[in-house]
Amino acid sequence: MLSAVAANALTVDSRAQTVDTIRALAMDAVQQANAGHPGTAMALAPVAYLLYRDVMRHNPADPDWPGRDRFVLSAGHACILQYASLHLAGYDLTLDDLKQFRQWGSRTPGHPEWGHTAGIETTTGPLGQGFANGVGMAIAQRFLADRYNRPHHEIVDSWIYAICSDGDMMEGVSQEAASIAGHLGLGRLVYVYDDNHITIDGTTSLTFTTEDKGRRFEAYGWHVQHVDDSEDLDGLLGALAAAKAEEDRPSLIVLRTHIAYPAPNAIDTSKAHGAPLGEAEIRATKEAMGLDPDATFAVSDLVREHMAPVLTRGAELQREWDERVTAWAGAFPALANERELDLRGEPRDGWREALPVFPAGEDVATRDAGRKVMQALKPFTPTMVGGSADLVASNNTEFEGAGIFSAAHVGRNIAFGIREHAMGSIVNGIALDPAMLRPYGSTFLIFSDYMRPAVRLSALMGLRTAWVWTHDSVAVGEDGPTHQPVEHHMALRAIPNLWYIRPADANETSMAWRIAVERPDGPVALALTRQKLPTLDRTVVGSAEGTLQGAYTLWQRGDGEPEAIVIATGSEVHLALEAAQSLDANIRVVSMPCWELFDEQDDDYQDSVLPPSVEVRVAVEAGVTLGWERYASAIIGIDHFGASAPYQRIFSEFGISADAIAATLEAELG
Repeated sequence: MLSAVAANALTVDSRAQTVDTIRALAMDAVQQANAGHPGTAMALAPVAYLLYRDVMRHNPADPDWPGRDRFVLSAGHACILQYASLHLAGYDLTLDDLKQFRQWGSRTPGHPEWGHTAGIETTTGPLGQGFANGVGMAIAQRFLADRYNRPHHEIVDSWIYAICSDGDMMEGVSQEAASIAGHLGLGRLVYVYDDNHITIDGTTSLTFTTEDKGRRFEAYGWHVQHVDDSEDLDGLLGALAAAKAEEDRPSLIVLRTHIAYPAPNAIDTSKAHGAPLGEAEIRATKEAMGLDPDATFAVSDLVREHMAPVLTRGAELQREWDERVTAWAGAFPALANERELDLRGEPRDGWREALPVFPAGEDVATRDAGRKVMQALKPFTPTMVGGSADLVASNNTEFEGAGIFSAAHVGRNIAFGIREHAMGSIVNGIALDPAMLRPYGSTFLIFSDYMRPAVRLSALMGLRTAWVWTHDSVAVGEDGPTHQPVEHHMALRAIPNLWYIRPADANETSMAWRIAVERPDGPVALALTRQKLPTLDRTVVGSAEGTLQGAYTLWQRGDGEPEAIVIATGSEVHLALEAAQSLDANIRVVSMPCWELFDEQDDDYQDSVLPPSVEVRVAVEAGVTLGWERYASAIIGIDHFGASAPYQRIFSEFGISADAIAATLEAELG
């Protein structure tokens, strides 16, 4: 039997050797791939070790267990740190996977990818995105805790941990997210800031010297601690414990690290940030750590034994949580039934029938129609949450009477403030944690530019988010060209897996929201008008349910194959209809609210709407014409910036009118 001194020495050696093994695996993987970021992973090995072995509540055998804590590596370039930690903790990630780091088809890509690797909670790449995702996860946890927890019966009590870098701290999105996290008092957020003083171009003295990052976060309302020695495991554990004891404020631990520690010739160098250390330096580093310099991807029996309790503890934690859920369900059966319905991630039965149908003859802005649709959806979608970037009154995106989410109250409406960057990333975080939540974010279409990195990531991850953008064209009018989107329709359609919808009237808006609610594998964006549009008479034109196919025949003068087709989206559809109806030719009007959805239809359907033999096709959209050539022989659009004037005058001056469309059709028909 070991003496107490010997047992303590063995424990200390096990901890140190495990930390150094993470470092060695990071060096080996980056060297073999000849690409990657070893230095940050080496410096942060103590943090990752403590989180995965001693601090976080997680079960490697069930990475999606709802009761787990979440970990976000916002410094996603250091992903080999997380991969090595996941492997040692017992997740389904092998040494062979580490050896395939950054290779084709591997489970260890160059940045963490959600849904691709067990244990990865979000896709981080662009710096600051993971930081803000974590804030969204904390909002989700608080919402669900308020929804389900009852006195002495808490089943939602997870913590969100993250590692962020100097780059995260410099990016504006993290500052927006930190501000709202402090405002909301998101106390279950614990972030470790890797203060290593190094960026790609050199030391942070080049760019990042005049502010005290800790005091900045204190000003945001965060609880801030400083740990000056990243190798002090007990000190770091104490700081993490103190962060968890502070439940009324988010916590930041400013950790002074040294990039590439303990590599003899690479410590505190910018080269160690984003390049392999080289065989000689790796050998010297392993010797300094007391590891076999000739061994690669080596994990000792001592380290395996030391990390084995993670699986055992995880299984026990999950068992205890399952027992809590069982007791909670027994005490609150009606609430448990609600949770089961929530877990399906679908609206309550009857929601489609509740969608409003708008009568013809009334002019309605599609943003106003969207507001009515949201109110109809409200009782059927209790876990749909979201808000606007300080434009609720303009976007009309609010669940009336559902309350504001704040530090003191949990409502369904989130007041994001003028923080479009963070709103997008926070909405993604809500969608990630867990899938039962259906979040949305809204602002003017022109400001989708601020959100683009988050929108792109929502499409990359296939998240069930809804993006609602109003004031969707030069018809914004008097605000002028700074606020008038022209290139945005095409710019957003260029994002793979994003469905972008411009409804033509109130009833297409109802169908657009139906698409947003039903889509199971990606985000849906709604581009809605400020100006009023005629509600089309559906006894004369095609059913708005054609929206569900992305495009449909709205109207045709004659029978059989048309002489010409005019295709339009959004606010230009009624102008196209007016133009076609003014001519004697057999012209078909096609409403095409969603390119992406139309392209998913089979060839027979597409050909039925746009017969290949019909050569005369005119496309109409109040935006740049680039891209419409795939569908049309002539295009009416706006290939320049707008102007400040009433929108009717702008449309007339820019040729977006029924007369201009009719003239183009006549010219094309010869």
